[in-house]
Amino acid sequence: MLKIPHFINGQPYDGRSSRYADGFDPARGEIVSNIPLAGPDEVDLAVAAAREAFPAWAETPPQRRARVLFSFKALLEQNLDALAATITQEHGKVLAEARSEVTRAIDMVAYACGIPQLLKGQYTEQADDGIDSWNVREPLGVVVGITPFNLPLLAPCWMFPLALACGNTFVLKPSERTPSIAVRLGELLRQAGLPAGVFNVLHGDKLAVDALIAHEDVQALSFAGSSATAQYVHTQATTRGKRVQALGGAKNHLVVMPDANLDLAAEALLRAAYGTAGERGMAVSVAVAVGSVGDALVERLAPRVRDLKIGSGMDARSQMGPLISAQHRVKVLGYIEDGAEAGATVVVDGRDLQVPGYEKGYFVGGTLFDHVRPTMNVYREEILGPVLCVLRVPDLKTAVGLINRHEYANGASCYTRDGATARAFTRGVRTGMVGINVPIPAPAAWHSLGGWKRSLFGDVALHGEEGLRFHTRYKSVSQRWPDQTDDTGGKP
Repeated sequence: MLKIPHFINGQPYDGRSSRYADGFDPARGEIVSNIPLAGPDEVDLAVAAAREAFPAWAETPPQRRARVLFSFKALLEQNLDALAATITQEHGKVLAEARSEVTRAIDMVAYACGIPQLLKGQYTEQADDGIDSWNVREPLGVVVGITPFNLPLLAPCWMFPLALACGNTFVLKPSERTPSIAVRLGELLRQAGLPAGVFNVLHGDKLAVDALIAHEDVQALSFAGSSATAQYVHTQATTRGKRVQALGGAKNHLVVMPDANLDLAAEALLRAAYGTAGERGMAVSVAVAVGSVGDALVERLAPRVRDLKIGSGMDARSQMGPLISAQHRVKVLGYIEDGAEAGATVVVDGRDLQVPGYEKGYFVGGTLFDHVRPTMNVYREEILGPVLCVLRVPDLKTAVGLINRHEYANGASCYTRDGATARAFTRGVRTGMVGINVPIPAPAAWHSLGGWKRSLFGDVALHGEEGLRFHTRYKSVSQRWPDQTDDTGGKP
C-alpha cells in the first residue's frame, strides 16, 4: 500500500497522524494508497515553515523568483507524460485529457514567469510642488490554496505560481482523492531551486481546512469546489479579516440557434458535456435549443453519445473514463433516476453500463435528456457527471432569460452564424465567462477565470490580472526632498 506523505519545509513529511483516508483507482474500484489527514499540529508545522520562509523570499528580486519558475516550467514540460499518467491513475480521466491539463498548467506558470513586468508600478513626477508619487505592489505573506479532485494539477496552478511570483509563501491543501500530484509539485519546485518552506502540501479534510482558515498567520485563501463549501470558506475567512477568492459550482449552458452549424454544435456539446466524464466546473451540462432546432440537434447528439468509448483512462481507445468514487457514482445515478421520474425524456441512458475487465470501476455511461424543464433537479443542480440536459425555448430572449435566472452564473456559450445574435447574447447574458462558437469559454492564463452569483464568492477572480491583485497589497508612495538651508536661510 502506497503511503502519500505531506510535503513540509522542502521535504516529504509522514507525521504522526491518527487519521487516514483511502486512495482509490477509480477504474478498478480498488484501494491503492493511504493518505494521512492533517490536524492542527500538522497545520501549525506547515504554516510555520511558510512564515519562516516568507521574509527572505519576499526580498528576493522578482527576476530571481521568475528564474525559479522558469526552471519549474521546464521540469513540468520534461515530466508531462509522467504527470498525466499520475492524474489518470488517481482521477480516471483519459490520458489525452490529463495531458491537456498539464499543458494548461504550464501556461499558468509561463504567465507567472513574467512577474518582473507584471509588478511594474506607475510613477508621477511633480504630482504636487516638489512631490513625486508612485505605487508598488507588495506580497501578503502566507497564502493557502484549497483545490478540488477534478483538476489536481491545473487548479493549484491557478493559484500558487502567481502567489509565489509575487513573493508570497504557500500552503496547498489538495483533495484527498487526488493527492499525489500535489506532492510531486513540491518535489519539482525544490528541484527548480525554490527555497525550503516557500511551498508546502497538507493532505486533509474539513478539520485541516478549518485550522487553515483560523490560523492567524494565514493572510489569504483561494478555493475551488462546491458552492456550499465556497460560501463557508468565504464567510469563515472574511470574518477573520482574510482575503478570499472562492470558486463555487456551475451549470453551464450552451445555446444553439437555428442558424448554427448543427454538426459543429453537436460535436462541441459531446466534448464539453462528456469530456472528463462531466467532472469539471467548466463542463456544459445544459443545451438550450432555440426555435425548431431541437429535434435535429438531438438526432445528431444521440448516436454520438451512444458510441462513446468508455473504459480505463489509461487505454488510448477510451474517450471517457470513470467517475471519481463509488459515492459519487451513486449520486450521479440518483440524478438520472430523478430526471426520468420527473418526466424528462431519457434519450440515452447510461445507468446500466458495464466495462469488461473493470466491473468494480466507478463507470456511468453518457446520458442524454430531452424536454427537460427548469423546475427539474437535473437542470437546477450541479451533477458533475456525464449527463446533458436539452431544454427547448422559442427565441434568444427566452434563452438568455433562462440562463440569467439560474443561481449559478459561471459560463455560457452560443452557437450561431449571425454577428448581431452573438453581440446580443454577449451583452445580455449575466455570467462571468462567455463563449461564441466556443463550447467551454475558459480564458487563457493571462486573462482571469471566475463566475458570478453562486459560482464565485469574493470580488476577485483567479489568475491573470485579477490574481495579481489578489496576491499583492497596493502601496502608494509620495516623496518630497526639500532644499537644505543653513541657520541664516542661505543654501549650503
